[in-house]
Amino acid sequence: MDRKEFLKAVKEDPYQIENADEAFKKDKEIVLTAVKGNGNVLEYVHVSLKKDKDVVLAAIKEGAHAIAFADDTLKKDKNIMLTAIKDNGDSLEHAHSSLKKDKDVVLAAIKNSGSAIEYADASFQKDKKIVLMAVSTSSEALDYADASLKKDKEIVKASLKQNGYSLQYADTSLKKDKEIVSMAVQSNGNALRFADASLQKNKEIVMLAVNKTGRALEYVDKSLTKDKEVVMAAVKQDGEALEYADKSLKKDKDIVKAAK
Repeated sequence: MDRKEFLKAVKEDPYQIENADEAFKKDKEIVLTAVKGNGNVLEYVHVSLKKDKDVVLAAIKEGAHAIAFADDTLKKDKNIMLTAIKDNGDSLEHAHSSLKKDKDVVLAAIKNSGSAIEYADASFQKDKKIVLMAVSTSSEALDYADASLKKDKEIVKASLKQNGYSLQYADTSLKKDKEIVSMAVQSNGNALRFADASLQKNKEIVMLAVNKTGRALEYVDKSLTKDKEVVMAAVKQDGEALEYADKSLKKDKDIVKAAK
């Protein structure tokens, strides 16, 4: 296949570059055509063009994830990384360590995706303002916060507003906190699984959980799986919750009727 034919082929199918002759993989015009069609094919181009700003920018503008295949020298380039990060915050993973300490870069990443704090320098994972921003857009960000902030009620509450299931990342002390656990199970009943055992036997908390998510009955203390009021609430929300009821109630006519 001659160059003109290949240029046409790669325009129709960018992945043609993967098994192309080395000469085509070094050809900037051909490579630009390929990466503009699919940024991921940057993986298959000649190493010299993975260092080329024009090529890499074209690739990440098509898809930010392409930054993973750029030469390391460009992962130190703030403008290149910001272009990728503004489209996909988790691209921070591929940034040079110096940029993971750069506040502009980290803030741009977190504004796009709170979970990007996972890849930020540890100093930002200890910064309350930064972490609060992260958990306010992504509950999973709490997992990557410094341990000291997993004890912080304001931080944890902000995360729970996104998804109560993030209770799993909170400090043990807050898993015993009735206010925190109440907030978690009202957002996602299954968060009860991460609550302290003392609250899994607290009827008030349990009722909040099963009214939200019937199958949360699975995480209720055994003593309350015998409680008709609790089980009734659970099966009304989700009939399949009957599976987790005590055997003494699995044949109860009222319960069985409510579960259907």
